[in-house]
Amino acid sequence: MDIRTSPQRLRLARLREQMAHDGVDALLVPSSDPHLSEYLPARWQGREWLSGFTGSMGTLVVARDRAALFADSRYWVQAERELAGSGIELERIASAASSAHLDWIVQQVARGGTVAVDGQVLGLAAAQALRARCESAGLLLRTDADLLQPVWPDRPALPAAPVVAHRAPQAPQARADKLAAVRAAMARHGATRHFVSTVDDIAWITNLRGSDVAYNPVFLAHLLIGPDRAQLFVGAGKVPEALRAELAADGIMVEPYEQAAAALGRLGEEDLLLIDPKRVTLGFRECVPPGCRVVEAINPSTLLKSRKSAEEAAFVRAAMAEDGAAMCIFYAEFEASLARGERWTELTIDERLSAARAARPGFVGLSFPTIAAWRANGAMPHYRATPESHAAIEGDGLLLIDSGAQYLGGTTDITRVWAIGEASAAVRRDCTLVLAGMLGLSRTRFPRGTLAPMLDAIARAPLWAQGLDYGHGTGHGVGYFLNVHEGPQSISRTMPDANMAMEPGMITSIEPGVYRPGQWGVRIENLVLNVPAAPTADADTFGEFLEFETLTLCPIDTRCLDRSLLRADEIDWLNAYHATVRARLAPLLAGAALAWLERRCAPI
Repeated sequence: MDIRTSPQRLRLARLREQMAHDGVDALLVPSSDPHLSEYLPARWQGREWLSGFTGSMGTLVVARDRAALFADSRYWVQAERELAGSGIELERIASAASSAHLDWIVQQVARGGTVAVDGQVLGLAAAQALRARCESAGLLLRTDADLLQPVWPDRPALPAAPVVAHRAPQAPQARADKLAAVRAAMARHGATRHFVSTVDDIAWITNLRGSDVAYNPVFLAHLLIGPDRAQLFVGAGKVPEALRAELAADGIMVEPYEQAAAALGRLGEEDLLLIDPKRVTLGFRECVPPGCRVVEAINPSTLLKSRKSAEEAAFVRAAMAEDGAAMCIFYAEFEASLARGERWTELTIDERLSAARAARPGFVGLSFPTIAAWRANGAMPHYRATPESHAAIEGDGLLLIDSGAQYLGGTTDITRVWAIGEASAAVRRDCTLVLAGMLGLSRTRFPRGTLAPMLDAIARAPLWAQGLDYGHGTGHGVGYFLNVHEGPQSISRTMPDANMAMEPGMITSIEPGVYRPGQWGVRIENLVLNVPAAPTADADTFGEFLEFETLTLCPIDTRCLDRSLLRADEIDWLNAYHATVRARLAPLLAGAALAWLERRCAPI
C-alpha cells in the first residue's frame, strides 16, 4: 500500500523521523496508560493510533526499518486484517505474558543502540524485565520521553467527565471503613504511606465512580494514603464541591491530577511507602526520593475488593436477574423477527440487546463492547462488528453473543451460542464439549486458598480428551459495579502466585471455548461466586472447602447439543440450572418473553 493512502505508514514515517532526531533505534509502545489500565482513555491509545490494531491487548515495537505487533491467539485473525498494508508485521505469541518482544528488540538493535519507552506508561515489573534484557544485550534504555507527543498532532485531551458517588444501599461499606481496612494492611507491612494508581482500586476505596474509561465506571486519579489523611489527585472540576466536602469529612483531600508525582517527590526518610510493582509505573517509582524507604507488595485494595460481601452478593444476584430478563426479552424478539423473515445483522443484535438492558432498573451502561459474531466471525474471540465490516444473519449457522452490563448493584458478563436454522453434527459436538468443560468446573469443590490457575485444566479436560483446546484463559475475576476484568484471581495457564488464592466472595467467569477459523466459534460463559461448601465429616482433618454458586441466569441453547455426548449427571446439572433460571426470571417476564423462557428451559 502506498504511503500516501495508509495513515499508519505515514504515522510510522513521522515517528521514525522523530526517533532519528532523538537517536532512538527502537521504540516500545505498550497498551497501557499511567494507571496500567486494560481499557485505555483515547489519549493513551497510541498503539492503536500508530498500528490500526484495535484489540485491547498487544505490544508494538517500531525499529528503524521494521515494525512488529505482538498479539496472542485471541487476536491473530483480527490483527492480520487490521495490519494489512500498514508495514507492521504480526508476531504471534502464546500469551500476553510473553517476552517475545524483548527478543525481537535485541535482534533488531545492534549493541550500543538505544531503546526507548515512555516510563510514565510502563509498569514497574515490565520495566525491570526490559532493563535487564537491554543491559545484557549492551543496549541503552531511555524512559524519560514520550516520543508520540510530537508526532500526534490531534492527540486527545484528558477526559473531563464528572466523578459521582456510589451510594448506599448498593454501596454497603462506607469509604471510611474501606480506608481503615487499607490502613490496617499498610500497618502489617510497616508502611506509613501507600500510593495507588489503578483506577478500579481507587474507585473501590473512595466509593466513587466515573466514566473516563469506556465500559468501566472509573475515573483517572492517583491516591496517596497516609496515616490519617489521603490525597486524591484528579482532574480540575471533576469532583463537585458537595462531594469534595464529603471526601474531606473522611480525610480525603482533592488535589490536581498533575501533582501526584510531586507529592511522591516530597516523601522523606521518615516515610515507608507501600507500592505494588505490578500496578504502578516506572515513572512514578522514579519520583520517589532515594531516602524514602519502599516496600513492594500487592495493593491491599486489590485483595479486599475481590472478596464481595454478603450484601454485595445479594445485589449482584438481583442484577443478574435483571440482566437475564433483558436477554430473554431480546432473544424472544430476535427469534420471532427472524421467523417473520426480517433482516438482522450483527450490528442490529448489538443495538437491540443493548436497548433491552438499558430498560432494566439500575442499568448504567455496558461492561464491554458487545461481541455478536455470526459463523466464522465467532472464531475470533474478541471480534467486534463495525459499520464497515459486519455480517447479516442469513441461512443456517451458529451465532455467538458475548455481552454484559454495568448495574448499580453489579457487573455482568455472559456468553451464549445459538443455533440459527439447523445445527450440524460437528457444531453440536463442539458445543457439547465446551458445555461439559464449563459445567465440569462449575461443579468443582476445592480447598479454600487453592491458587486459581490450578483449576484451569478442569474446564479443558473434556476438550483435551478430543485433541481440542482454546488460546484464552478459562476465567477472570469480575468487579462489583467496576471493571469486568478484575484480579487477583485468574483461572488460566498463567504462572500462579500466592495472591491468586481463591477466597469466599470472589466472582469469576468460567468460559471455555473452541474456535475453528473460517467456520465457527463456541464459547459458553457463566459468572460464579466462591461460597463455602457444606462441611464434611473430615473437615477437621482436611480443612475448609469452597464451591461455586452460578450467578448468571440465561438459558443455554439445547438445540446446539449432542445429548449422547453428555453423562446423566451432566444432564441433571443442565436441567437443574434451567429450572433455577426459569424460577428466577419468570416473575420478571410476561408474554412472548416468558413463553420463550419456558421453551428454552424445557428439560432434556
